[in-house]
Amino acid sequence: MDLHQRQLFDFLFFTAVERYSERLEQRLGGAETALAKLRSDPNGDEVRLDSFSRNFFADFLLDNLEGACFVLQALARRDLPAHAGGKVADVLQEHALDVFSSLLAAKTEEVLEQHSGYQPMSG
Repeated sequence: MDLHQRQLFDFLFFTAVERYSERLEQRLGGAETALAKLRSDPNGDEVRLDSFSRNFFADFLLDNLEGACFVLQALARRDLPAHAGGKVADVLQEHALDVFSSLLAAKTEEVLEQHSGYQPMSG
């Protein structure tokens, strides 16, 4: 991957982490609760990791074959989950979403852990 493409992906990805972690903290009343919910049920009604990733892909025009290839190229060293067969474009897009969502969850956990350390202690 060219350096300018890597820089673009990093910008997009960190934008996703920032938006997602902020949304979770606001919706769930703080970083600790958000972190617990993300870890226990990343696709539950309150967290909606896959839904966020799909919407993010659509917002940044990554919800197509070229976008999927861009994401997969940037995340080439990550493991892919098993998928049922289908059209190549559909399978690549699903893989891109899965890998992106997995990394997004991990990085969001890191951000929420950092934020929970800065919250005032109750008591």
